[in-house]
Amino acid sequence: MPTLIPFEEIAYLFADFQHTAFRLETRRGYATDAVGARFHAFMRGTDPQPEPDHPWNVNVRGKAEQGARFARVRIIDEPPTDGQRFLMAAAAGNVEAGEDIRVITRAEADRLGLPGWDFWLFDSHTLVRMHIDDTDTTTGVEVVEDPAEVLAACRARDAALAAAVPSADVWARVRSSV
Repeated sequence: MPTLIPFEEIAYLFADFQHTAFRLETRRGYATDAVGARFHAFMRGTDPQPEPDHPWNVNVRGKAEQGARFARVRIIDEPPTDGQRFLMAAAAGNVEAGEDIRVITRAEADRLGLPGWDFWLFDSHTLVRMHIDDTDTTTGVEVVEDPAEVLAACRARDAALAAAVPSADVWARVRSSV
């Protein structure tokens, strides 16, 4: 069993990385979203409003000004789950801050052989594997230093980014169908 640490113990990586921070999101939803007021408002028909002063967006803007890049690819089902629809609706604020957020269908992710687990990859050399339980709750993270696993994550990142499309494009299609 890998050694898990609390997510907070790797929080410094979001400020310290120099070039790229990439996230692969594989879940159909996340517990932290499902309990939030924004998610509940979304489920009642209210679009999530951008939060430019949220610490996440402040950091993304700051890193972008330094020439660093945040990117993520979210795997979505067809049709997307409520959690996936919420994330696409909420992405606009992160994109405004400078984050590149794209989506790819689960079928395409499977065809490409993408991992079935979430991770962050910092500067192509620090891999943080997220451990998420059956209730979509993060139970901890694992910092992976094995070069072969880091290289596999780099390859997954490159394949996912090449195949994914901007989240806003997919959200516009999904939104018009509901």
